[in-house]
Amino acid sequence: MRTFLPVFTIALAAAALMALSGCDGTPVETSAVPARAPTPSAKEFSGQVDVGGGRKIYLHCKGSGSPTVILESGFHDSSDTWNMTDTRPPVPKSPAVFPGVAMFTRVCEYDRPGTIRYTEPPTLTARSTPVTGARSLTGMVSDLNKLLTAAKVPGPYLLVGHSFGGMVTRLYAQIHPKQTAGLVFVDAFGTNMKPFFGKDWTAYLELLNHPGTAFDAKRGFETIDVDGAIEAVTGAQPMPDVPLAVLSKAKPFAVPPRTPKSLLTSLERAWPKVQQTLVDLGPQTPHFLATGSDHYVQMHDPDLTISAIRLVVGRVKAGS
Repeated sequence: MRTFLPVFTIALAAAALMALSGCDGTPVETSAVPARAPTPSAKEFSGQVDVGGGRKIYLHCKGSGSPTVILESGFHDSSDTWNMTDTRPPVPKSPAVFPGVAMFTRVCEYDRPGTIRYTEPPTLTARSTPVTGARSLTGMVSDLNKLLTAAKVPGPYLLVGHSFGGMVTRLYAQIHPKQTAGLVFVDAFGTNMKPFFGKDWTAYLELLNHPGTAFDAKRGFETIDVDGAIEAVTGAQPMPDVPLAVLSKAKPFAVPPRTPKSLLTSLERAWPKVQQTLVDLGPQTPHFLATGSDHYVQMHDPDLTISAIRLVVGRVKAGS
């Protein structure tokens, strides 16, 4: 695994509650790949989609079938994490989650603005129009809805969220229940984190938004307000009654070297409670423990992640 990856394994943040406009920052000029007209009937689509307001978002879809699976990356991560593996025997090296899911249903991934491409060297994505300022969770959900609508991606969707991406998919399901067929939480962030940190909560939020990388001060780098995101989720309507699955790490978080020990202790103490709360969101929700994996379960256990998604796809089809 590339050496920069552990810096972002602590990145589980959420966002301030702002207007439902879908763009809570100012677009930044960027040179990006040319936009293409979405072709939902094609087997594979890769390109930028115009979501309005002078902004474009990169979308990649592949495979056929329903429900359509939407992959939502964690804080700071582009869609690259769904196409990479870092496995040890007996876990197979391939396929990664995105191509693996495409073998049995339609699957889409996208780049949120200001997220990191796992290139050599790593860069901020130029595939989605950057924005400045802290993003709101409601704005991110609105972006996702605009993207799926503009690209004519057929719903309802099985939403798969890693880390903070679980907050995005969860609020999407609460706001758009009729467009939600199911959810899979991949070591996802929850709403019950704050009490475990006490007076260290502010320091934890600062570390999430500024983990000490070369991108911290870069214009357009993704920053989010956790407190606002928690308010957005807890204040929204209840989750729809859809099939769920939860995957959780077994190994400790890999964190930046400057992380205070008290923060890491609080995080590890909180995490099992966070995961159990996600399991409790629905009846008979399977809970998979990714033995040997840290926070990036989709990379260390891609076959387990694919299997969990396939299970929920099966339950969605059986229920419909």
